[in-house]
Amino acid sequence: MKVVIQRVSRAAVTVDGRRVASTGAGFLLLVAVERDDTREDLLWCAGKVAGLRLFEDGAGKMNLDLTQVGGEILAVSQFTLVGSVRRGRRPSFEGAARPEKAKPMFETFVEELRARDLPVQTGVFGAHMKVELCNDGPVTLLLDSDQRNAPRRSSNSRPDPEPGR
Repeated sequence: MKVVIQRVSRAAVTVDGRRVASTGAGFLLLVAVERDDTREDLLWCAGKVAGLRLFEDGAGKMNLDLTQVGGEILAVSQFTLVGSVRRGRRPSFEGAARPEKAKPMFETFVEELRARDLPVQTGVFGAHMKVELCNDGPVTLLLDSDQRNAPRRSSNSRPDPEPGR
């Protein structure tokens, strides 16, 4: 499972000219279910999203999670995240789960977030959607459940604490 997390000040989804969901400050999640994903993958991703501390505290450090800031989530299913352009110029989506698997897994992912007392709205699964957002920061992260069992980096290979500054 892949989840792009964008910290937003607002986000909305429109289908056929009609607004179907909108949120204030929080996260916009673009969610892709892969062919081999399991319930453990979606539980890991839901737990990560719920616990991420991506909001500033009084000292300006990213130290607060969604619950602490009263944030909301807009979750949008987006199979194109697993598209591969390794070969050729047209993406291959063979790694994406078929809709009959992806839809219930996406719905379970959303239910898991709600079970953690997070307010979640969604787009419309399988629809052509217009997604509008105001990325706050910008802050954007990629969760990939394939990495959930990867070893942690050693203390000797820590990244620059102030990248890009």
